[in-house]
Amino acid sequence: MNDDSFTDPATVAASMIGISDAETGDVAPHVKPATTYKYGQGYVYYRDNGPGMGDVEEVLRRLEGGKAAMVFASGMAAATSLLVSLGSGAHIVAPETMYWFLRNWMVKDAPAFGLSVTLYPNGNLDAIKAAIAPGKTKAVWVETPANPDWSITDIKAAADIAHDAGAKLFIDSTTAPPVITRPLELGADVVMHSATKFLNGHSDVLAGALITNEANDLWERVHHARAGFGGTLGAFESWLLLRGVRTLDVRMQRHSENAMRVADAMLANPAVSHVLYPGLPDHPGHDIAKKQMKGFGGMMSIRLTGGTDAAARAVLRTKLFRNATSLGGTESLIEHRGPVEGPDSPTPQDLLRLSVGLENADDLIADLEQALGQ
Repeated sequence: MNDDSFTDPATVAASMIGISDAETGDVAPHVKPATTYKYGQGYVYYRDNGPGMGDVEEVLRRLEGGKAAMVFASGMAAATSLLVSLGSGAHIVAPETMYWFLRNWMVKDAPAFGLSVTLYPNGNLDAIKAAIAPGKTKAVWVETPANPDWSITDIKAAADIAHDAGAKLFIDSTTAPPVITRPLELGADVVMHSATKFLNGHSDVLAGALITNEANDLWERVHHARAGFGGTLGAFESWLLLRGVRTLDVRMQRHSENAMRVADAMLANPAVSHVLYPGLPDHPGHDIAKKQMKGFGGMMSIRLTGGTDAAARAVLRTKLFRNATSLGGTESLIEHRGPVEGPDSPTPQDLLRLSVGLENADDLIADLEQALGQ
């Protein structure tokens, strides 16, 4: 797959240019389950690398416009492999609001690897500057849109700040896959995805991915960490991820359209005090989102006028929205996020997180309205 003449993400995702069986010319990729290979053929042992991973990595590389890609057994495996590869003594600047499990790892577990972390308020560029420790900060971590308030950070501006300080910019772009945002083009050094979510899109694969703009020494250390920690993505999971990516563009268009419809409807609902969706003109990050996103994605949150008790009731009353964790599948999900994150969570207890799926938008709106008592 060396022909880079077609670079549009929609084309790359749908066509899988160049991936076909050499003998039969099959247009659909095959599962490649071998774990060991004859010497001299380019592979040795699957934990280090294998052709099953190689196919999906090449597609992800092209989707993001990067130099190289790696897939992992989960998003957490991808993120932690990247961070520990910075080396003991490294300082990381990371947002206060982000994927909760990774935030907890940074705060509680990263010190065991010799890493220190300073948190900044999401989207606040001055706070990022202030948090940087000259000569010590090795990476600025940005999640945009940020889970679960969907705040927006200006990627290009954050990249400039990080690079001026001699640091790298790492972007968690899980909720804004490359048909919506391409962070490497905006100055990011590495893009991370929990590929379990929108990249796969079918809630049936646990996977993570990193795409880099430079295959440098850091990238080699990440590759070593993946093999050393055993975070390799299996061959069948790689094939499922590749299958899911093929419909990425059309899925994201429908996710974005449905989420916009639901957000507009929730604005008019008296049971809702706040609608958090970057596609809304009054969202604090709307102008930046318009600049760096093609569509606003399928994630949003609502806060309820009735507070915590109303939120707890609503998640039990939906019929189409499923009360479950995770996001990015074809089905719509709803979650009372604060109690899931636990007592240390900064998430408001009246907040419901919605992963808006591919169902009929009118049906989704009707389901929420009946659950909210309207």
